[in-house]
Amino acid sequence: MDNIRFETLAAPERREALETATSLGGRPPHLLEKDVWVVQTLSVLFEAPFGRDLVFKGGTSLAKAYRAIRRFSEDVDITYDIRRFAPELVAGVGEDALPPTRSQERRWTRLIRSRLAEWTGDEAVPAIREGLARSGFPARLRADGDRIHVGYKPLFDDYGFVLPEVLVEFGARSTGEPRQKRRIECDAAPSIPDVRFPSATPSVMLAERTFWEKATAIHVFCRRRRHRGARLSRHWHDLVRLDDAGYADRAFADRRLARSVARHKSIFFAEKDRAGGWIDYDAAVSGALTLRPEGLLYDTLANDYERMRRDGMLDDDTQRFPDVMGRCRDIERRANGG
Repeated sequence: MDNIRFETLAAPERREALETATSLGGRPPHLLEKDVWVVQTLSVLFEAPFGRDLVFKGGTSLAKAYRAIRRFSEDVDITYDIRRFAPELVAGVGEDALPPTRSQERRWTRLIRSRLAEWTGDEAVPAIREGLARSGFPARLRADGDRIHVGYKPLFDDYGFVLPEVLVEFGARSTGEPRQKRRIECDAAPSIPDVRFPSATPSVMLAERTFWEKATAIHVFCRRRRHRGARLSRHWHDLVRLDDAGYADRAFADRRLARSVARHKSIFFAEKDRAGGWIDYDAAVSGALTLRPEGLLYDTLANDYERMRRDGMLDDDTQRFPDVMGRCRDIERRANGG
């Protein structure tokens, strides 16, 4: 199998390659298979005619582009630069490309969601389907508003916590800045050098911005005190890993970026707390960040985190949820200037 492309192998040989990678790296083979599909989907997206206007962001970008987190991140979060997607809206509004009033925000949001759903079905789905088929990865694609489900025939029977599909979620209400090009490889590639796995080189949102995106999302989650926690404990895990990789301190040092995130969220993601007051994003990045949930909310997140651990999504991470919360207490203190 000297330097043969993964997709040209027969199914038994692909299974064997991924099982070998599991024996060397520890990640379950069905997750390694899904990772191959994630990377190939990214490759197709950013090689498409519209690829130059896209930005890869979110948890999967932290895992794949920055290697900052060790958990398996299965979905692809993409921003279509609003300056390219809806240039008529942002003309003359400044570099942050934000609507000047709340009523304008509602008009922008309605227009972008409608246009994005149309674009997803009419342009993105055909481009991804054709690109995957051309590269030897035939898939079933389904558009759902601004999301695309890329379904594939799995090599393994038991997928546990995850599904044999890649969910691509699109947004188009930000510029995606700051960004940079990053090389992305499959997790199995280092273990099987004789097999050529897919790779991609997308534009990726800087990890410092992703830190503030996640930190402010957690802040809102804590202030609303809602008990829904399925698949959300990953955000706390990601903050700790970003801190381990040095990105938290870099984010703290860039208060201009923090305020930019706060302005964007205060316009497009305005939320009320349990008492009915508006959550102050600017305060969250200026000394009043809350990262620690309490009561039933804490218990819901702890159960979600343990489920991820049991299913192998955290790799060899032995850190328990109380330890993660302890680290978040320290991150909160430093973010707030303590």
